[in-house]
Amino acid sequence: MPEGHSIHRLARQFSDVFLGQRLAVSSPQGRFGDGAALLDGRVVESASAHGKQLFLDFEGGLVLRVHLGLYGAWDFGGDETFAGASSIGAPRRVGEREIADDGGTRLSAAPPPPRGAVRARLVSDHGWADLRGASTCTVETVAEALAVRDRLGPDPLAGRVPGQGRGRGPGEEKPGDDGEEFARRITRRRTPVARLLMEQDIVAGIGNVYRAELLYRARIDPATPGTDLGADRAAALWRDAAATMSQGVRDGRIVTTDPALWTDGPDTLPAPVEAHYVYRRHGLACRTCGTAVMLAEEAGRKLYWCPRCQS
Repeated sequence: MPEGHSIHRLARQFSDVFLGQRLAVSSPQGRFGDGAALLDGRVVESASAHGKQLFLDFEGGLVLRVHLGLYGAWDFGGDETFAGASSIGAPRRVGEREIADDGGTRLSAAPPPPRGAVRARLVSDHGWADLRGASTCTVETVAEALAVRDRLGPDPLAGRVPGQGRGRGPGEEKPGDDGEEFARRITRRRTPVARLLMEQDIVAGIGNVYRAELLYRARIDPATPGTDLGADRAAALWRDAAATMSQGVRDGRIVTTDPALWTDGPDTLPAPVEAHYVYRRHGLACRTCGTAVMLAEEAGRKLYWCPRCQS
C-alpha cells in the first residue's frame, strides 16, 4: 500500500497540473459514474493529502476523496506542459510503484483509449489522469471530507510539502502542535508500538516500511507498549518520521539508511538493497551489529526488526 509520502506527492502533482483547471470527469469503468457526473465540468480549487487519503476540492463545495488501498494507482499523461511522474500508486509485485516520465506519455493532451478498469478519468486542456483499483473513490461535501480528516491522527507531513493547494476545508492544515498530539495518543495505550504506528487514528500516513525503519532508527523494541514509550521518545519518533517521510516526498522513494552505507556514495540515491536497515531483510545481518534480522506478523503485516539493536 502506498504510504503517506506518495499521497503527498500525488497532491503536489495534482496541484501542479490541474489546479485552476476545468476538468472533464468520467468513469470509463462505470463504477464511479454518478460521482463523475457531479464533478464533470468543475474547476479544481485545491489538492491536499492527509495520511493515505487524497482530497481534491472542486468548485461548488465538492471534494473527490481517494484512498488507493493495496491496488490503486494513478496514471498521468499530457502534452509538453504537463510535468511530473507518469504513474504513482500501489506496488504491482515488490516495492512502491512510481514511474518518472521519460517523454513517452507526453505526446498529446488527449488521453489514450481506456485500458483495463479505469475507475475515474480526469481530463484538462493539457493532460489527463486515470485512476485504477482504488479502495475508495467518492464525492463528498466539504463537511463530510473534514469529518474523515478529523477521524485520522496527525500527519507527520502536514504543512511540510510545498506546492499543495491550500483551499478551504480539507485543504487547510491543522495548527503546529501535531507532534504533541501524536505523543499523547501513542503513550496512552498499552498496545505494542509496532501496532500503534499502523493505526491511522494514532498517526496518519505511516505504513509497513516506515514502521519497521522508524522503530529501528529509534532503537525501539516493536513490542514496547505505548504507555512505556515516554513523551521524550515519542517526540523523537515523531521528529524522525517527519524528517524521513519528507525525504520520501522529495526523492519519490523510501530511503532510510545512512549515505555512508551506499556503494555509490551520497551524491545519488542507493540501490534498493541498500535503502533500508531492516525492511525485507529477514535473516540477513543487521547493518549495525551483524545479528540476523527477525520477522514476525504484527497487525496483519510483516514486521522486521533487529533483536539486538532494538532490545
